[in-house]
Formats: sequence, structure tokens, C-alpha cells
Amino acid sequence: MNLFEDTYKTIAAPAEGVFKDKGSKFIAYAYPLREEAQAKALVASLRSQHPKARHHCWAYRLTPDRSIFRINDDGEPSGTAGRPILNVLLSADVTNALVVVVRYFGGTLLGVPGLINAYKTAAQEALSAAEIVELTVNDVYRLSFGYGQLNDVMRIVKEESLTVLKQAFDNQCTMEVEIRQQQVEQVLGRLGKVEGAAATYLRTI
Repeated sequence: MNLFEDTYKTIAAPAEGVFKDKGSKFIAYAYPLREEAQAKALVASLRSQHPKARHHCWAYRLTPDRSIFRINDDGEPSGTAGRPILNVLLSADVTNALVVVVRYFGGTLLGVPGLINAYKTAAQEALSAAEIVELTVNDVYRLSFGYGQLNDVMRIVKEESLTVLKQAFDNQCTMEVEIRQQQVEQVLGRLGKVEGAAATYLRTI
């Protein structure tokens, strides 16, 4: 039994949800996310799509181990927007995801409990509309080997169902592959038996 958890939940594609309270409209957008720079671009895009909205509040979680998160209240009272949105991601155990809630003010103040409920409910609507998928935590390795070993390496890639990200075949060949973390030891063991083949760890995705 492998005690290391090598799967995580995220959303498959963008989704939307809407919540209304006392004339205010809260439109939630959920996006799959791979890196922090992407979050900034998505928030900026929503600002240009909704220039008359009063607030664009958001939260995201990143990395398979769920260690990176950020929240932004965008002018709402502290703790009433970004934190409730993040709590929805936490309770769904979803990572590599961004939720932005765009608020159009309806003229009536909702108060702190009302705001927390509105941002939470809008975020829940978007996530419930999204397809939540379970993905494996994969390590990316660069394989280097001579052209004469191409068939041996390709057999391992095929039998272990590895995803090839890029490849270059010449006298000396290179290939970048994704290996599920549970498989790494087994795959590297097999590659180690191929004469002249080397594997270099690049990153985890």
C-alpha cells in the first residue's frame, strides 16, 4: 500500500454561477489554473468584460499538494469575499482552480453576514456547475539516449502509458515525459537497464 497520495481534484473546464440578493448580482466564474500568472490574466479579462461591476473578488488554490493559495476582497470588507470563496474550494477539496465573483451593487447594503453568504453561494453555484475531475500527480523527466536505444525506450513509454510532452530524435535523442509519481521508481528502474539512457527530473505537475 502506497501511503503517498498522488491524486488531486480540480475542474475540467470553466463554469459559471449566479446569486442575487437585495438587488445585488454576484456572477461567479470558475477556471482551471496551472500557474499564478494565469490568474492575473483571467481577473484582468473579467474586469474588462464587466467594467461597471463594483467588485471583482477572487480566490485560488494551486499545486497538487494544495500548498499555494491567494485571496482578494477587492474593496469589500476584509474577510467577506475572498475568504468565503476560498472556503468553497477547500470544502470541495479542489486545487489548481480560480474562482472570481463579480458583484454588481444593487443599492442595498448586505452587511457582513450577507456578503459572506453571497460570495460563498455564488462560488458554490459555479463549482457545482463545473465538472470536477481527479488527476494524478506527475513528475516530468527528460530522457536522453542514443538513436540505437530508441525502440527500447519507446517500448517502456508505451507499456507504462507515459505521456510524451516533447521529443527530438537525432544521433542523440531526447524526450520529455510525464510519469505518475507512483510509477516513477518502476519506470526509472526499467530505463536504468537501457544502455546509455539517462533520466533527469525537471518538475512536478
